[in-house]
Amino acid sequence: MAREGRTNQDSYDEGMAVRRQVLGATHVDRATNGIVPATADYQDLITRYAWGEIWTRPGLDRKMRSVATMTALIAHGHYDELAMHLRAAQRNGLTRDEIVEVVLQSAIYCGVPAANSAFAVVKVVFEEEPPTD
Repeated sequence: MAREGRTNQDSYDEGMAVRRQVLGATHVDRATNGIVPATADYQDLITRYAWGEIWTRPGLDRKMRSVATMTALIAHGHYDELAMHLRAAQRNGLTRDEIVEVVLQSAIYCGVPAANSAFAVVKVVFEEEPPTD
């Protein structure tokens, strides 16, 4: 359900804008160009709710949302999504040192095996591009 005064179209439009800013246009274009009838409702759902209703809320800045997202992905073993959100975290202003700290913190609360897997993803993502911080 859209926040008061907002339509589903507002949520979709704002969600798509935030999704592009956070994940990058290349990723979003690839996802939206790959929409088929079986995935259309899902893509609409995540654009409106995850991006248009949650990521646009004023309660947390994007850095904090990235920290929460990375931790949840590590905790649940979603390492393919983690790679995407490590890149997003850097777009959202987290430094590589801060990302490493999030993974170290996760080792204690999510488990060492989860952190081992997360650090393997961090290594690959960090090797893809030179550091910006």
